[in-house]
Amino acid sequence: MTAPHHHEERNETRLERADRNFLELLQELRVTQTGIQILFAFLLTLAFTPRFPSLDTVQRTTYVVTLLLSVLAAALFTAPAALHRRLFQQGAKPLVVNASSRLAQLGLAALALALTGSVLLVVDVAVDRTEGIVAGATTLLLCVGLWEVLPYLLKRAADKAPDD
Repeated sequence: MTAPHHHEERNETRLERADRNFLELLQELRVTQTGIQILFAFLLTLAFTPRFPSLDTVQRTTYVVTLLLSVLAAALFTAPAALHRRLFQQGAKPLVVNASSRLAQLGLAALALALTGSVLLVVDVAVDRTEGIVAGATTLLLCVGLWEVLPYLLKRAADKAPDD
């Protein structure tokens, strides 16, 4: 048995498709939500560590920007649930799904930047600034590669594949 080809249509109504897509999106958000919650909790505790007062201006700025990016990511990842709740049973499910998908994409961008800033800060404090910048840049490239480039390449390969 082979997987359905990427051009194959499902036999579902517009609302059934919206329901399915929203459930799939919520499952994806559950994965990212846990990660951002852990990152946010970690960042919150940093300000209360004994070493925090010794951070220089660049490190403190990196910390604050990273903390705010993690808040933004958390807000973007929870916005679909709020949208759904506010528009529940008002016939807006396809709109909710489209808006939620965009919010999730923005959340991933904010998360990539928050992860980058976190790695940059920790490596800067633990090793030095140059290594922190390299580690942060590598983190950003990894996120962009896995979250943007890989899906693009897979979609391109699927589009070139002959129909079965």
